[in-house]
Amino acid sequence: MLPDYEDFRLRADAVRQRISSACIGAGRDPAGVELLAVTKFFPAEAVAYAARYGLRAVGENRVQEAAEKRPLAPPGIAWELIGHLQSNKARLAAGLFDRIDSVDSEKLLVLLDRAASELGKKLPVLLQVNSGHDPAKSGVEPEESDALLAKALSLPNIRVEGLMAIAPLSEDPDVARRAFASLREIRDHLASSHGVALPVLSMGMSGDLEAAIREGSTLVRVGSALFGARV
Repeated sequence: MLPDYEDFRLRADAVRQRISSACIGAGRDPAGVELLAVTKFFPAEAVAYAARYGLRAVGENRVQEAAEKRPLAPPGIAWELIGHLQSNKARLAAGLFDRIDSVDSEKLLVLLDRAASELGKKLPVLLQVNSGHDPAKSGVEPEESDALLAKALSLPNIRVEGLMAIAPLSEDPDVARRAFASLREIRDHLASSHGVALPVLSMGMSGDLEAAIREGSTLVRVGSALFGARV
């Protein structure tokens, strides 16, 4: 059940404080880490909460769910796809979302580029890398990230803004930390070798955002800590 707005505001303030404390501990400016509200499985009112609180964007996992909710939500807030995108929904996603954060194949890049061309837009994307080598997670393997970026940079209607990763589920917090550190190292290598800026590092969620921030995250994806448990 969605909390009332005042409860959400208190939750959001608490998450902001966690972000700030983690940044201070890492010697970073808290302004350098964005909070992305993950509204999957919550009604359009959750998007309204995020907009009222002043967040730039919300994250959704499923194209169809976002397609049903976006017309009911307030304008002026960006929508980002953070879940796995099937190729047969690439065209719909290109028109529905302001950024696709989970691009994990050259085939998908080509389909999104074609759709963006038809829509007359340049589509921002993040490339998803399986930096934790987790067979349960989407994303290209680290050794394939160079080719994926090269393909993305060759497409006229795609703008690569950075990388995204999801840490493996583990009781050992060092597992997540290593996955996050690996993504940062991959980003630094790719930016240097291709001579491009890749400013966005989307990594960290409700349970591991501190570790992600310590390793360089610029965007944390938070759902349950903002809205409570999903039913």
